[in-house]
Amino acid sequence: MMDCSEEIQSVCEEPGAQIELKKGMSIFIDILRRADKNDDGKLSFDEFKAYFSDGVLTADELKELFHTIDTHNTDNVDTDELCEYFSQHLSEYENVLGALEDLNMAILKAMDKTKKDYQESTHLEQFVTRFLLKETTNQLHSLQSSLECAMETTAEQTRQEKQGPLKPEVLSIQWSGRRSNRRLQRNSSLSPNNPLLSLVNSGVYDEDSQWMIQVNRLQKLIDRLEQREIRLEPVEEEVLESKSHILIVQRQLCVLEEELEEFRLALRQYMECSCAQTGCLHIAVQRLANESRFILYEFWEHNNVWKNHLQTNYSKTFQRANVDFLETPESLTTMLVPASWWVLNNN
Repeated sequence: MMDCSEEIQSVCEEPGAQIELKKGMSIFIDILRRADKNDDGKLSFDEFKAYFSDGVLTADELKELFHTIDTHNTDNVDTDELCEYFSQHLSEYENVLGALEDLNMAILKAMDKTKKDYQESTHLEQFVTRFLLKETTNQLHSLQSSLECAMETTAEQTRQEKQGPLKPEVLSIQWSGRRSNRRLQRNSSLSPNNPLLSLVNSGVYDEDSQWMIQVNRLQKLIDRLEQREIRLEPVEEEVLESKSHILIVQRQLCVLEEELEEFRLALRQYMECSCAQTGCLHIAVQRLANESRFILYEFWEHNNVWKNHLQTNYSKTFQRANVDFLETPESLTTMLVPASWWVLNNN
């Protein structure tokens, strides 16, 4: 989350400011700051395209959107224009952005107090502080996962409506062949209250298309890579423990054409290190035909193993490198699969 309180005040105090920012609109100050690569205080079309491109809108549609937002007809977009355009389309997200602004300030205030008081606290008080930090992180991560799933689902639905499914091109990359054959334990399962379920019930999420298609493609891909027969079980209904799941992580990476070779080197190093990590079951990568978009599939024993993996040096190095390699921010989706499906035939 961003700390925009000082920027909000400075913008509002500037004599040339066109718009008094409403609550929740400070996010657009942060958006412009991150998208403005040459720090001139406005977005050219190239900067706008690099930041707002989502892999669904075409270049012509992005240009149309750019000129719609550019009400001053300057061939640039500034904060006032961003706020003016998006404020007309926020709907319920106006409350969401306002709540995020309040949450940002509340967390910063809590962090400041923790920094001042923690060392002087008793051991029990320090435990309570650590516990509250952990639970706050868990709640935020749960919300983030639900939002990412909703974002991926809506984008995929629009993509299919526009052009139909794409056939991926398998990228040839070698890595360690170590695999685990144990039945695995998952520490948590999808809650009935998860907001993603509302997408399922509303029909936005088509369970017979996206996820099942991805599972089938993964099955065939792994079969080719391992040269083993893989089957999904059980054929008949089976009662499973609620924690018997493995985690599949899908990462979509849109790479800049001029950075492809450097990205491939970084990707190879990342995959080799990941495959040697305890708890990593399998990693596969694909590149979509005629695009510089890569899809990385990671299989992990359970969520905690994956979280520990994210804190490793090689994972952080790969993330930092992607800042320069990627055309748009990485899209990440996670999915739980019954551990009993992970049945390998060693013959």
